[in-house]
Amino acid sequence: MFSDGLLTGRNILVTGGGTGLGKAMAAKFLSLGADIHICGRRKGVCEETAAELMKLHGGKVTAHGVDIRDAAAVDAMVESAFKDRPLTDLINNAAGNFVARTQDLSPRGFDAIANIVMHGTFYVTHAVGRRWIAGGQRGNVVSITVTWVRNGGPYVVPSTMSKSAIHAMTMSLATEWGRYGIRLNTIAPGEIPTEGMSKRIKPGDEAGARTVAANPMGRLGDMSELQNLATFLISGGCDWINGETIVMDGAQALAMGGNFYEMRDWKDSDWAEARDAIVAQNEKDKAKRG
Repeated sequence: MFSDGLLTGRNILVTGGGTGLGKAMAAKFLSLGADIHICGRRKGVCEETAAELMKLHGGKVTAHGVDIRDAAAVDAMVESAFKDRPLTDLINNAAGNFVARTQDLSPRGFDAIANIVMHGTFYVTHAVGRRWIAGGQRGNVVSITVTWVRNGGPYVVPSTMSKSAIHAMTMSLATEWGRYGIRLNTIAPGEIPTEGMSKRIKPGDEAGARTVAANPMGRLGDMSELQNLATFLISGGCDWINGETIVMDGAQALAMGGNFYEMRDWKDSDWAEARDAIVAQNEKDKAKRG
């Protein structure tokens, strides 16, 4: 689909690039000639991913361990990424989410999502964008959002509120920063299964059978489709796309709302089972962080 070496000379930061969607996008950009920076709280995981991707594709992948909820730490990480040469593109992928009845949420549970998704995404975008402006450099920002920014997301309210903030940031900065040659767009993918996502927001349906049954195209998304769309948005093939959210979900949001409304039928026992699955996944991730 893309010419060999399409992204040669590019220097791209992918947040949450050690696993899942971020890892897949980083791999695609690397295979097309870009230098890559990936960051995440689990630096060891990012280092393992960097080594794996360089073994597969060659090139250069730099791993950073950073908690994007910490604005000062984010600024130091971005300064390090700019040290040899400026970043050219930013992929805001780092996120967090879990399903819960909103009446069961604690302030801590809400903040766990809002601080990563809303605050963290702004911190990274701000740190990169102001350096581009100061240096007179053009740039691209692609953020991963959700279809629910358009119609709400029951049972994932912290994520819906935070992703809606990214949606608003994208439209706002596209108009504010467009004169500097800085573009911002978002991708709102449907279900592309990853371990962390499936355990936390699709407990009991990790294989995506319910999505397949409901989706107009009768399938889940494929990681290569996200890779291709993200690549296109930063490729230079259509640099007049600015401030847009592109939904990639086989029309599921149009047909079914694309959110978690079906969970209204869950019983207390279903919610207890989901909570146990989410806690188990959280403990697994903590063990990996060490």
